[in-house]
Amino acid sequence: MCANIVVAEDDAKQAELVRRYLEHEGHTVTVVEDGRTALETVRQQEPDLVVLDVMMPGADGLDVVRILRAERREVPVLMLTARSTEDDLLLGLDLGADDYMTKPFSPRELTARVRTLLRRNRRGTDPAPVAAPAPASTSAPVSEPEVAPEDEVLTVGALRVDPSRHEVWVAGAPVECTPGEFRILAAMAAEPGRVFTRARLLDELHGFDKYISGRTVDVHVMNLRKKIERAPRRPARLITVFGVGYKLTDPARNVRHASS
Repeated sequence: MCANIVVAEDDAKQAELVRRYLEHEGHTVTVVEDGRTALETVRQQEPDLVVLDVMMPGADGLDVVRILRAERREVPVLMLTARSTEDDLLLGLDLGADDYMTKPFSPRELTARVRTLLRRNRRGTDPAPVAAPAPASTSAPVSEPEVAPEDEVLTVGALRVDPSRHEVWVAGAPVECTPGEFRILAAMAAEPGRVFTRARLLDELHGFDKYISGRTVDVHVMNLRKKIERAPRRPARLITVFGVGYKLTDPARNVRHASS
């Protein structure tokens, strides 16, 4: 799985180490030293992934993530940070980063995280296969070529999730989701009403749930509620099951059941 990756890191030695390991994996790597150059490079190249240091001159990594998501760019972002407090790490996720690593880190762990982000992102963006047309027959009229059906659009009440197009709508209005938010929502929409533990959702996010805490899921859920709920502080779709996890439901159906 070769990809075009932008690495934004102002520490030359650290940047060289990351570049060497990623190129050894077969990726094409562009290294930049500050946030403003990182933004321009992403806009020009439209890479498959960005590895982004938090502390950089010009514009720091948090500003870069904020701007990329404001521009509706869904490129996966892996943040590197020397800040080890939970609030700092969760802030990066809240702004739209998909994963983070604290320094110092293992280069082998970095490449594993990169592989996971690329695999998960491509799983949601690969087009559905198209069947070859049937051969023509001289004894019967030629029918239209059969097209293999796309991934089923997942519907939970007024919420619709299209895995093949990586699109979400609520009551017909499009909703912009980060790759991490989309993976959580798609997994839950495939099984509405089922209670998903944080461990299960972490596995949906990265496949390496031992690397990060359950708070990562909580931040993604909080952001999703801001986008799909009428009253995010009183959620009716994405509901907390205390002591267990979360479930996705149809608010209209919940009201009918409560009144019956």
